[in-house]
Amino acid sequence: MKKKTIMAMPAACFIGVVAICVLGIIIGSFCDFSINKALANKTDIGSFFATYGSYFSYCLYPAAGACLFAGLSAKGKAYKPLAWVLMIVGYYMAVYYSNSYNGKVVRALFGYTAGESSPLLSVLSWLFWAVLYAWVPFVVIKLVDKKNPEMLIAVGAAILVAGICADNVNQWLKQVGSRPRYKYLITLDDPSSEYRNWWQMIPNLAGSDDNFKSWPSGNMTIACMMFSLPMLTNVFKKKSVAMNTVAFILAAAFVVVYGYNRIHMTNHFLSDVCFGTLITYLIFSLISQAFIRAAESKTLSSSSANVPQKKDAKKRK
Repeated sequence: MKKKTIMAMPAACFIGVVAICVLGIIIGSFCDFSINKALANKTDIGSFFATYGSYFSYCLYPAAGACLFAGLSAKGKAYKPLAWVLMIVGYYMAVYYSNSYNGKVVRALFGYTAGESSPLLSVLSWLFWAVLYAWVPFVVIKLVDKKNPEMLIAVGAAILVAGICADNVNQWLKQVGSRPRYKYLITLDDPSSEYRNWWQMIPNLAGSDDNFKSWPSGNMTIACMMFSLPMLTNVFKKKSVAMNTVAFILAAAFVVVYGYNRIHMTNHFLSDVCFGTLITYLIFSLISQAFIRAAESKTLSSSSANVPQKKDAKKRK
């Protein structure tokens, strides 16, 4: 009997991640402020990781585009134009999100100052991200198994759809909660005076003010994408349970380090981090299950349809 898997991992892994997030939310609900007082301390290494750490997660967008390209191309020439479009979309999403969230730091590295510097410097800073992600589609296309195009399409579509969905849900919840960030609170004479727990929501107070967008953590939405890595390794030519397990462990370690970084850099509280992880993980799990089950059902029905044809061919002989 085939064991239940979620994002190419045993259901126990899903339960474990959800349980840890819930535990973190419970602890944070009572100790958020005191935890930040103990751990928050901006450092250069922390700033570097905060800016470029998301690169590893965003690599999954062009990887998803590559899966869609490989799967659709395997289905025939008629799908080739759509395959190219979706691969470019996946690549563009990685560049767009990186430039949107972290472009300011990179533009500063290029010496760009809005209204003063040449626009060419801004273009060069954008190309910096474009070059960083350029290798991903080529490598993934070489690694994936094209014998099951339906599964490749399902995995690629799941990552793209879940990523967009999680980002939009997160942005909406930030407005619903409008929770002040710790880095804003410590600029006040009495930081605890404006501190609010995650459930003390004041919808739409934040507006465009980033200081009131602490809950849930948007960066954890990005980091949590890494939990879809086992789905990607599961469609490789040399796939194995061991490889999927290693991918899951790496993803979990990355999420933990990223979560600590968000607290350490004064951007979020523990409950913000755990909510961001939990919400994104659930969205990715639900959407990936829907796509993968549909792919498995389609593959099974295609196989069943081919069996009678083979039997008829043998009878004619």
